Amino acid sequence: MKIETALKKHGIKPYYEAKNFVLYHGDSVEILKLIPRDSVDMIFADPPYMLSNDGITVHAGKMVSVNKGDWDKSKGVLEDYEFQKNWIQECRPILTDNGTIWVSGTYHSIYQCGFALETTDFVILNDICWYKPNAAPNLACRNIAASHETLIWAKKSKKAKHTFNYKELKYGDWGNDFIKKPEKQMRSVWAITTPKLWEKKFTKHPTQKPYDLLERIVIAASNKGDLILDPFTGSSTTGIAAIRNGRKFIGIDSNKGYLDLSIKRFEDINNGETK
Repeated sequence: MKIETALKKHGIKPYYEAKNFVLYHGDSVEILKLIPRDSVDMIFADPPYMLSNDGITVHAGKMVSVNKGDWDKSKGVLEDYEFQKNWIQECRPILTDNGTIWVSGTYHSIYQCGFALETTDFVILNDICWYKPNAAPNLACRNIAASHETLIWAKKSKKAKHTFNYKELKYGDWGNDFIKKPEKQMRSVWAITTPKLWEKKFTKHPTQKPYDLLERIVIAASNKGDLILDPFTGSSTTGIAAIRNGRKFIGIDSNKGYLDLSIKRFEDINNGETK
């Protein structure tokens, strides 16, 4: 990949490298700045939601802390927005003309990301409601139980002829999504459960996205052989979906533990494990 060559010139070597699957350890903004222009076909980003505020939630029927790490703590509205804008503005030049970006978040972050996308000249195509049929209950009972996340899909400009595999979405088999009707257009509300047991074989990343969600995104907005990048790769569900659907993948993360988890998952899948 020309990206690997460009990064090596700046002394940045892969943390892990296998056929079509490459991981980098470091600050995503600094690495994104060094990636050649027009070299990535699709970006999926699940940036920090900034919601680690010492609250509580439910996981596997037990009361647990919402704190995920220092990387997820808010630094205040303005500084949080600057963080989101900084990484988003570095994504635009590295996308190909027909490339698109997907950003996932909750109300803690997604509106900042949406504004940052617009102020950096992205054009929003859709917002997707990922509905979680098995979402955890609200313990405080003081507001409505959160049962969805929002994804924003955007392209580089109004004139850009972005990749969109309409027929694959319309006629594909989308399993247990009771909202998607056979041979009908894909709608903007997706019913997809949180990660299944097989996805947590080597433990679960605190904000891990389900494979079914990323597979749908990969199929919708990229083609076989395309390069997909995730600047906050975590346990690399994006990469697993990319590789299993004939794409190439680059993931970046500042946490070596999550990259090690990504490697275990990739090597497990690459050795023939299936869903």
